[in-house]
Amino acid sequence: MAANDDSIIHNDGWQTDTYDRSGPVGPDLVVSSTSSLIRDCSSLSFLPDGTALTVCIGVGNPQVKALDPDTLAQIATYPLPKRDKGLLPDTSNFSGGYFYLDHLGRLVVSTAENHVLWLRLDGEAFTLDREVDLSGVIGTQRIQSVLPDWSNRIWFVTQEGTVGYIGLRGEIRTHPLPGEVIANSFAIDESGGVFVVSDHALYRFDGGADRPVVTWRKTYDRGTRVKPSQVSQGSGTTPTLIGRASLPSGGWIAITDNADPQMNVVVFKRGKAGPGAAPVCQQPVFPANAGADENSLISVPGGLIAENNYGYLFKKLAPRQPTTTPGLVKVAVDYNAGTCRIAWHNDTARVPSSVSKASLGSGLVYAYTHPAVDELAYALPLPLGALAPDAWYLTAFSIRTGRQVWSRYVGSGLLYNNHYAAVSLGPDGTAYVGTVGGVVRIADRP
Repeated sequence: MAANDDSIIHNDGWQTDTYDRSGPVGPDLVVSSTSSLIRDCSSLSFLPDGTALTVCIGVGNPQVKALDPDTLAQIATYPLPKRDKGLLPDTSNFSGGYFYLDHLGRLVVSTAENHVLWLRLDGEAFTLDREVDLSGVIGTQRIQSVLPDWSNRIWFVTQEGTVGYIGLRGEIRTHPLPGEVIANSFAIDESGGVFVVSDHALYRFDGGADRPVVTWRKTYDRGTRVKPSQVSQGSGTTPTLIGRASLPSGGWIAITDNADPQMNVVVFKRGKAGPGAAPVCQQPVFPANAGADENSLISVPGGLIAENNYGYLFKKLAPRQPTTTPGLVKVAVDYNAGTCRIAWHNDTARVPSSVSKASLGSGLVYAYTHPAVDELAYALPLPLGALAPDAWYLTAFSIRTGRQVWSRYVGSGLLYNNHYAAVSLGPDGTAYVGTVGGVVRIADRP
């Protein structure tokens, strides 16, 4: 993949959701946006010259786009095959929801026809460098995500529970997980491990001589229901990897479970020897019977940050999107001692569905927030488009304390709903958020 911070929705192969570079420091911020795309651009990756690459999904065909990072003007567009509603209607992430940027600056993405494409930006147009057809092997299953391992096999997972790879000679090998759904992406580490969470269990795969091999499988508490905001009954997180694989433990891996009354942040060992009989530690988070996390954990020094998405439902024709249960929490983890505890909790932050990010450079966590109506200060009459009011903000919190540092209004109404899209930080510290209408840009005032 391309260098960390610029390659993937969760920033790197370990899926840390943490940038080394700084984001906006505020509070004097400039906001601009494009609502002309009428597509949700789930994440942005960046070429060395700053050009933003993204895949936007909405009405009609998904589209690969190159955008000017300052003006958001479209430089190039490449249409992908039209997708159907999929196994997970409205919240499915297949065929474009996940993509990565490779070391040659090519955008690698799967399509609804079960092809994998390598697209290179040449001036004002995309060129197709490589294409692999997986449909003869996986049929009508839906590819959820593709990623390379450290030996340059191209791994893929399908929503219907198949794990596979494209080998160095182009061979396609698979391993099915019957009766299981894979609703998120996966993680890779330098030991060759490929880490997948299904709606039943957490897996480590390794590349065998001629097929994917299950090195270990660990079940977790998948709960008894699909909670509001979730797309499957199980963990809503892409696995997060912590520590080097060369450590005696083989490093660690963290997910959230789907337990009631309280969900847990759960940490396991990830080495080839297996996770052990019990987790390294687990910590209950968020209110009883009102906690759900459908976004990956953020790995920061000393622990993990989780957000509460409970109550989010996408309502296309509603004057206001639902008010969700608040919650942002840092779980302090002593990985060697095997202990977890709550380091801080913010019980007012309402984060419906954003893939929130941490910036070690600025010491901030960036989330896309949606306050309740009675938490807003507004004057009547409302400005055009400020429905109910359906107001959206980019909000920064301290990594150290969890306290809100600033919150910047970006827009109101359906087109400003991010709908599971990520906060992405550009090389110059600008923040971007994909929305139903396109992309929002938030930067410190020059």
